[in-house]
Amino acid sequence: MLAQGHEVLCLDNLFTGNKRNIDHLHNHPRFEFMRHDVTFPLYVEVDEIYNLACPASPVHYQHDPVQTTKTSVHGAINMLGLAKRLKCKIFQASTSEVYGDPSVHPQPESYWGNVNPIGPRSCYDEGKRCAETLFFDYHRQHGLEIKVARIFNTYGPRIHHADGRVVSNFIVQALSNAPITLYGDGSQSRSFCYVDDLVEGFLRFMDTGHHETGPINLGNPVEFTIRELAEKTIEITGSTSEIIYTDLPQDDPKQRKPVIDKARYTLGFEPKVQLDEGLRRTIAYFQKILPELKRL
Repeated sequence: MLAQGHEVLCLDNLFTGNKRNIDHLHNHPRFEFMRHDVTFPLYVEVDEIYNLACPASPVHYQHDPVQTTKTSVHGAINMLGLAKRLKCKIFQASTSEVYGDPSVHPQPESYWGNVNPIGPRSCYDEGKRCAETLFFDYHRQHGLEIKVARIFNTYGPRIHHADGRVVSNFIVQALSNAPITLYGDGSQSRSFCYVDDLVEGFLRFMDTGHHETGPINLGNPVEFTIRELAEKTIEITGSTSEIIYTDLPQDDPKQRKPVIDKARYTLGFEPKVQLDEGLRRTIAYFQKILPELKRL
């Protein structure tokens, strides 16, 4: 956005974020950082809003599940209220978790999902589903211009080293030559989208006309088992790690793969960075930061 000439106001309460990620931007004349929690109202003047607020890994969102739900629901209400006042378009970072543990595979936007409303993942899954409801109700009731994207597993440099999801877990374990932990038998599948491809999808989506509200799946439709990911990580890092197995968490989805026909047709969206290359870039980042973290 800065490269395109925009002024950017970045908000974060830093619950899972780190100011180190934006160190290179602090002296930029068109960049401003504000520490703020979206569960509280915000009064600023902007032309567009990207609402990405919410911890996205089970480790982080289950740490304070009530606050996770508040972030998705109260946060959506506050950001939608701001967009309504300013009469500006607003983007919602929704999630493939709205599909739950899917009984339809792969998952198109027309699928309503299979979500446990009272399980340990519900704070995130149902919070994001409620946020989508709010976005579409504001669109219908107030004519607000909305863009709802359902994001499938994303990874890349600057991901939190203790994120708790498989890519960061496997890389940290492999670089430490520690055992790599697989839940269940490792046969559950995911589709991994490199962060640059995802952001390209965001920007393309926001450039569409008022009529294009979504929801639109954004992700890479190439599917891998978790065991395949572990093996690739070991191979690329040259690690001596062994794979060990532990119990599958409750409500953990067995399959995850997006149908991205709508994104291809509407946005011209096509992921370019495949898993091997994306892993190499992400591993290079962790090789740089892990020694620094150990010194802290």
